[in-house]
Amino acid sequence: EQFEEMTLNLCVLTPNRIVWDSEVKEIILSTNSGQIGVLPNHAPIATAVDIGILRIRLNNQWLTMALMGGFARIGNNEITVLVNDAEKSGDIDPQEAQQTLEIAEAALRKAEGKRQTIEANLALRRARTRVEAINAIS
Repeated sequence: EQFEEMTLNLCVLTPNRIVWDSEVKEIILSTNSGQIGVLPNHAPIATAVDIGILRIRLNNQWLTMALMGGFARIGNNEITVLVNDAEKSGDIDPQEAQQTLEIAEAALRKAEGKRQTIEANLALRRARTRVEAINAIS
């Protein structure tokens, strides 16, 4: 008798494109209250998604994606992730990501006033997430 491992259908959407739409074995998602692992038959939940890393397991291999904040809904082995932006680690240029991080760090040092500081901090978190996505150990 063939044992069929359960899978999850993962769909990652941004306002202008579908970044991912296929079956996965497991994901690790960054939410506003920390990281959650999702395996088949996970209890239904809806959660805010943080600026952070999404790890996707296909068989024995992990893929990494940088997510720029949004919302996720999990139920009936369907995961829908709606985010402002998402990039697969393989699509991120390491040099560009590192430069963007350095620019963001400099901008935060120069930020004046509350609003500039908040915006600079967000830019820094986005930049850091993209660098982390490239460096994530698979």
